[in-house]
Amino acid sequence: MIALGVGVVALAAGLTLPGFGPATAGTGMAEPAPTTIDPHSVMTDPAQARLDYIENCGGCHGVNGDTVPAHLPELEGRVGWFMCTPQARAYLLRLPNVAHSRIRDNGELADLMNYVVFVLGEGSVPKGTAPFTADEVARERLHALTNTNLTAERLRLANQLITQCHAPASIKLLYPGDARPGIPDQGSSQ
Repeated sequence: MIALGVGVVALAAGLTLPGFGPATAGTGMAEPAPTTIDPHSVMTDPAQARLDYIENCGGCHGVNGDTVPAHLPELEGRVGWFMCTPQARAYLLRLPNVAHSRIRDNGELADLMNYVVFVLGEGSVPKGTAPFTADEVARERLHALTNTNLTAERLRLANQLITQCHAPASIKLLYPGDARPGIPDQGSSQ
């Protein structure tokens, strides 16, 4: 509990965090940017975003985004790749637990998702990635995924990220070290 409080205070104090680089013309946003950012530049209230994540997501995805041994996608150092294509970016906001979040304020939910991407996804965010906005959250949560096999859709998008964005092949796994071969590629029919 003390470590959590110290982390929240450090985050709120504006310590720089890796994972966000300046926009670079012609990069196609394909390479992760191991640069530093001020969390205030992508979140209105970084301390609240972290608390929202812990309360709404941390129980399953882990306080630090490291879900093992749970069979859920690990966020830590990986989720930023999903910002590389418009479809994968929208997927993050359309996930049922995000789109139907009890956080009704779209700006607050954008901050939570920016925390997930830029803090937990540290080192995996493509250069030039724009943070989520309240307007984007409002628009995408109207299209929540409901009848989609989330595992198959995630794998389809992961294959797209590998091909288009040069994401590591391990992005297809739910978490690094996952021994399961995954499900067959479902193509691009979704």
